[in-house]
Amino acid sequence: MTFNPHPMKTLLFTLEYPPFYGGVANYYGNLIKHWPQPDEIFILSNNDGCLIKNWSWPKWLPAVWQLKKEIKKNKISHVLVGHILPLGTVAWLLSKFIDFKYSVILHGLDFAFAGRSFRKRWLAKKILNQAENIVCANSYTAKLVADFLGSKGKIVVVNPGIASRPSPIAHRPSQIKEKYNLENKFVLLTVGRLVKRKGIDLVLACLPEVLRQVPDLVYAIIGDGPEEENIKKLVAGLKLKKNVLMIDNADNEERNAWYNVCGIFIMPARQIGNDFEGFGIVYLEANLANKPVIAGDSGGVRDAVVDGLNGLLVNPENKEEITEAILKLVRDENLRKKLGEKGRERAIKEFSWEKQIGKIYNLIKGIKP
Repeated sequence: MTFNPHPMKTLLFTLEYPPFYGGVANYYGNLIKHWPQPDEIFILSNNDGCLIKNWSWPKWLPAVWQLKKEIKKNKISHVLVGHILPLGTVAWLLSKFIDFKYSVILHGLDFAFAGRSFRKRWLAKKILNQAENIVCANSYTAKLVADFLGSKGKIVVVNPGIASRPSPIAHRPSQIKEKYNLENKFVLLTVGRLVKRKGIDLVLACLPEVLRQVPDLVYAIIGDGPEEENIKKLVAGLKLKKNVLMIDNADNEERNAWYNVCGIFIMPARQIGNDFEGFGIVYLEANLANKPVIAGDSGGVRDAVVDGLNGLLVNPENKEEITEAILKLVRDENLRKKLGEKGRERAIKEFSWEKQIGKIYNLIKGIKP
């Protein structure tokens, strides 16, 4: 191996980073963790409030100084911009005065936000045209960006990865079954933040017909969020209290055990305005537990779920289609087993964090796949 006395150093420039919680922060936490050359990657985040100050105008002005200082201090040659606005503006402006290259990473809602006004669209186009690469976390966002720019030349899709989850403690699934009286019950499961786009309301609307045909089914909803009260009202209104469990305080170990307890994972995510599911890592988490999934055919979900391979894709606005998918899988144990096994195999093979972050590393180093 040839020793490189001047390694190409990279800086991740982001507003969201662990312990900040969420999919974007998780993506960037794993980018740093799995970077092939850990001594060549640095991070500049807003965790200590150094990039955005409410007292300054514009609020992101301190980020200009901080980025400039970090580039000089660590001899950074490439910046990975984690948020097109406002951090992309900072990188774009500074690149006119300091010699460095930058690439922009887009997840979906960040790009949608950048299209909300003429000024933001103008800025976004300038930032993206100047970028070396545009990394999109899903193919749906990649298409939106290509349409926006009139070209897909610089755009590369790098989906989130998934960590290989340890098997739950052997007795935990049994404890859950006993606690919630789930012996001889068929468990349908949703895990996620309780927001409208997840489609939990549509699943609940399907349950009266499903229960008419499968009376021993229980629907477990794991998570919390702004829709929690609305979901509870819907459960009461549909008289589903005996068949719906809502658990808002499950830790990671309990959540993993629920994947083992369930027969089917369901989240018919839909697009509401500019709000859409960027990927849906929970589908792959269920697959890792050998479970089939039912997913809404919207946003970036097609990257996570291939219809007939690791689950079933449904029209997330069609109650009859969702009902039919649930009943189809409940009745066909062999199909559930086949989709679950293929899903696990695909999740392990295609979506390791090492593989996904390696794609970004190779891209900015100019290494052909």
